[in-house]
Amino acid sequence: MTKRSDNWAPATKLVRGGTMRSQFGETSEAMFLTSGFAYDSAEQAAARMAGDEDGFVYSRYGNPTNQMLAERLALLEGAETCRVTASGMGAISSAMIAPCSAGDRVVAANALFGSCRHICSTILPRYGVETEFVNGADLEAWKRALSKPTRLVLIESPSNPLLEAVDIAAVAELAHAAGALLVIDNVFASPILQKPLELGADIVVYSATKHMDGQGRVLLGAILGQSEFIEEHIDPWLRHTGPAASPFNAWVVLKGLETLELRVAQASANAAKIADAIADHPNIQAVRYPGRTDHPNFAIHQKQMSSGGTLVAFSIKGARAEAFKMLNALELVDISNNLGDTKSLACHPCSTTHRALTDEEQAEMGLDESWIRLSVGLENAGDVSQDLIQALNAL
Repeated sequence: MTKRSDNWAPATKLVRGGTMRSQFGETSEAMFLTSGFAYDSAEQAAARMAGDEDGFVYSRYGNPTNQMLAERLALLEGAETCRVTASGMGAISSAMIAPCSAGDRVVAANALFGSCRHICSTILPRYGVETEFVNGADLEAWKRALSKPTRLVLIESPSNPLLEAVDIAAVAELAHAAGALLVIDNVFASPILQKPLELGADIVVYSATKHMDGQGRVLLGAILGQSEFIEEHIDPWLRHTGPAASPFNAWVVLKGLETLELRVAQASANAAKIADAIADHPNIQAVRYPGRTDHPNFAIHQKQMSSGGTLVAFSIKGARAEAFKMLNALELVDISNNLGDTKSLACHPCSTTHRALTDEEQAEMGLDESWIRLSVGLENAGDVSQDLIQALNAL
């Protein structure tokens, strides 16, 4: 049955979705900082533990604050259900490992966050799961890789750190023909700019630490998809391995969601201006921004995203020494490996977010020591541009 809330605009869903009020009628969502719950009787305790009666039993399994957040995110994403976890990597690792068994096969785009690549290349093979990496932009490579049965496909689009695009709808069709689940890490686009489930994805994962909190305060992750899959695979995994989200962190993200659409829109507008402002600097080799026509995957980004997003990647003329000199010359922008913050943050991926990858693995995704990743915040775009330009001038 369609609920009235299903037809709300995103801004309304972000403020009102999933709200549960206690007997006190609070206007702000309540924070339930409790590990356990009391029962009216031993019979009620037994019924709840058996699943015969609705209600909370332990915050590792569920908590009212966490449930409000999960329902709000599911409403925003257009998913049947959602589970929240202690971190983004808790969400991604659970979504990757829980459905797989020895003898299964996983195919992933080669442009992934370092820890995601580690799961695919190192952790899954330990348990007898075959993994294969492909060039995410090469549909022929996807066709070859998915020409035999596959359990799961993982992609990021835009990818970390060079903002490459994968044609989600095309890969979804190939993945489903191979019997695979398509898992999308949608953190760079956020649910405001891209809707992977509408494009054919089965599971969407987030680090809610990023845009959803968006102010550098807490860690949190989310897994969204069909109820049947979540209940069969994700719920037992979360219950027995314990990557539970803190109710305090869930409450912080609930409050962050209220301004998510406004923040993402403004940061994206800023990022577009900043990418243009630095593109022709003499010490810049290349700028990657999904909203610029010179992005090699511009057409795919345009098809999937409603704007270019909040991230910019740029390559300077030089290597690590020059990249470090440029970063160290910044006066306004912080050096940090976080992203999706109200503050603009820059990092050197080869030595931070992707440092654990071999030179060959970095080269496979087009990454070298000249690249810098910039997460654009809510400062004045002109001020951030001037800071980048003066730092580039230092070279």
